[in-house]
Amino acid sequence: MPLIIDGHNLLHSIKKVTEGSESISEFRLCRIISEYLRLTDEKGEIVFDGTGPQDKSLFDNINTLEVFFAGLGSDADAVIESKIKASTAPKRLTIVSADRRLWDAARGRKAAVVKSQVFWEKLCRRLSRKKAAKEPPAKHLGITESETEQWMKLFEL
Repeated sequence: MPLIIDGHNLLHSIKKVTEGSESISEFRLCRIISEYLRLTDEKGEIVFDGTGPQDKSLFDNINTLEVFFAGLGSDADAVIESKIKASTAPKRLTIVSADRRLWDAARGRKAAVVKSQVFWEKLCRRLSRKKAAKEPPAKHLGITESETEQWMKLFEL
């Protein structure tokens, strides 16, 4: 289910609930969300108010998350509303924001909504899980021919 995230709204929610979150920049937030999306095999978009940093090349290497800045003549809410309205499959969208305006727009098109704080808590729980150890490639290759011969001799086959 594609996510559309209200970036500064999420940053504001994080600062309310997370100690030391002042150090989370727009870029760092995008990297964290991108890692979450990679683990959950989802795609998403995040929209920030304003024009963002002058050098946006840092955001080019974020694969699972598209990053948008609303610009000077608009705000993130208006951009997200237009994305909801333009969606050909709004029921598949999940809007992440604590903003009533976006909740109303999402519900009007039957999109799912998640409060920013709830999304952040879910993201943190998922990222804190211990990653499963990779299986050795030999496990999928099976045993070698010489090992097969040894077993055949052992069982006298």
